[in-house]
This record gives sequence, C-alpha cells and structure tokens, in this order.
Amino acid sequence: MSVFQNATFYTTVNELRDLPAPVGVEIAFAGRSNAGKSSAINALANRNRLAFVSKTPGRTQHLNFFRLGNDRFLVDLPGYGYAKVPAEVRGHWERLLGTYLQTRQSLRGMVLIMDIRHPLTPLDRQMLAWFAPTKKAVHVLLTKSDKLTRQQGQKVLKTVLGFLHESYPQCSVQLFSSTNREGVEEASALLDTWFGSGIDPETGVIGEAHVPGSNKGNMPENTERQK
Repeated sequence: MSVFQNATFYTTVNELRDLPAPVGVEIAFAGRSNAGKSSAINALANRNRLAFVSKTPGRTQHLNFFRLGNDRFLVDLPGYGYAKVPAEVRGHWERLLGTYLQTRQSLRGMVLIMDIRHPLTPLDRQMLAWFAPTKKAVHVLLTKSDKLTRQQGQKVLKTVLGFLHESYPQCSVQLFSSTNREGVEEASALLDTWFGSGIDPETGVIGEAHVPGSNKGNMPENTERQK
C-alpha cells in the first residue's frame, strides 16, 4: 500500500516562523494555479477532498502539511501564476514559497505539476531555475493527459524531457490523469522511494534499485527520467 493512503491533514503555515520542526522527510507539491495540483494529490491519496479542488486560481494560499506517518509529510504549496490577487499578497506568498523551497532541510524533493496542454510555461521554468541550486530531485506530472490522444501525450512527454535534459538532470517526468488514473500507480511507487530513502539526500539522485517494476533503473511505461 502506498504511503499516500495514510495522509491526514497536519497544519497550515502562512509565516516562516510557524513551520514545523524540520524532522523526517517532506515532499513538496508545486504548480501553476489550475494545473491540477489538488486533483493529483487527491488521486495519489485515493481521496475525494484531501486537498481542496477549486476553479478559482490561487485558492491554496498557505503551505498545507499532510502527515503520512513516521515523520513523513506531503506539503501542498500555493499555486503560482495567480493574477487576481493583490501584489502585496503575491509578494508574501513568493517569499514564503521561495524561502521554504531553497532552505528547508527536511525537504527531499519537489513534485512539479504541469497541465499537459500548457507545459513549460515561463513560471514553470522559473520554478525549476529557482529550485535547481538545491540539487534536489524533481518529478514532473503532466496532468490532464486524458485531454490528449496517446500519440499527442507521448509527443509532449518527449518535448518536456528534452528540455529537462538540458536544464535539470535531476528531473523525471510522466503522464498523469486524476480522471482516468493514468500514471497514479507509477507516481505513487516512485514517490514512495523518496520517502523510503530511495533518494540520495546529497545528490538528489533517485536510487535505481528502489523503483518498483524497473529494469536497471528504467521508469514505468509512461514515465521518463534523465540518463
């Protein structure tokens, strides 16, 4: 059973001083507003409303911590790209988000959500550049893959992989749909290895031997990783 099945809400944070003690392992979920981040979290946890799903961009305004057991946490970050919020509020979110991502000791990696119909937006690239100095792993979920044909999805997958090959070698990417559950098991299996010390905390490299269903480190069918 995936570690995500045990998810329960733990706390919400709007100020850096309120962050829980940096113990255990945390994985952050980030993405552009309305890219399907909350739906992805709900799909991984096999819940309907663990993370609130809203049609309004910027609904997630705090860092929301979900306990997965044994000092393991999923951290739902504020969606970025929100245009309809005051500049002061947006600035506060960006400072909170940036400081957390770049300095949090217990953060092992980031799951970056991209709508497969609009991948690699300028803000997505900015997020990758922002997180790159940490040298921690990133796994990209190309959400809403059910909106494209299989051929179209594979084409986008290869395009995103090509970009990541040049800019972020610690990154892996896969197709994902919370609607038809494409890629849910693959994503869950990969992220379970992060929580289970399948990721080197110094290099951010995912341990090949810890990926279920792998063959000499190859990812499952709809997932690609840098060589």
